[in-house]
Amino acid sequence: MRYRGFGGQVRPGPAIPSPNIWNWPDVYAAENAAQDADGALWSALWETTGGWAGADVVDVGCGDGFHLPRFAAEAATVVGVEPHPPLVERGQRHHDGDRVRLLRGGAENLPLPDDSADLLHARTAYFFGPGCEPGLAEADRVLRPGGVLAVIDLDFTSRPYGDWLRADLPRYDPPAVERFFANHGFAQRRVVSTWRFADRATLEDVLRIEFSRATAARAVDDVPGLTISVGYRLHTRRRPASVLLP
Repeated sequence: MRYRGFGGQVRPGPAIPSPNIWNWPDVYAAENAAQDADGALWSALWETTGGWAGADVVDVGCGDGFHLPRFAAEAATVVGVEPHPPLVERGQRHHDGDRVRLLRGGAENLPLPDDSADLLHARTAYFFGPGCEPGLAEADRVLRPGGVLAVIDLDFTSRPYGDWLRADLPRYDPPAVERFFANHGFAQRRVVSTWRFADRATLEDVLRIEFSRATAARAVDDVPGLTISVGYRLHTRRRPASVLLP
């Protein structure tokens, strides 16, 4: 099988490091478990994409595969793609099976054939705005006609989490990123979700892997309990089901 994204060779492309999950996978697992405790993000994803019952799903930048079982409960098949070998190995120990696979690869070089997926999902991974055009093109290659690319990123305008993000990334321009996705044919939906932690120590550990020392200290002081309100932007684009010829 030749995969056009690899020029016929299955090989991973360069990856931008993700210090949080790459360096502290156990803490990040606790973060994943705390996220979207009210299910608002999952509900919005299902409603906006039309769901994934019986679909072939690809999760790009899947880490160690935390979200794969959630997709697999309804999907026909699920493939997680991740560039960092330790995370791929960690995920394969827990999630690989008949209907769920983890593969090493990057968003710009997906180890998948053309027209092989109905839903391509990326959550806070790779697709951060200008510069991700190669990944958008690769998603179009892998999606079947009528398939959906769903990109979930953090909403820097939503308080309080957005305030901490802007403190650490002052050059990030939320309106520019939104224009980028709109100009590339995406619809946008804002979602506010709740992160709920079992104990204070875990909450503080998560904030410390997500932010600089100073911003994490501020965030710890800003949160009195065990929950954090976090805003997301859900960007979706459907590959045309057909091409009208003149």
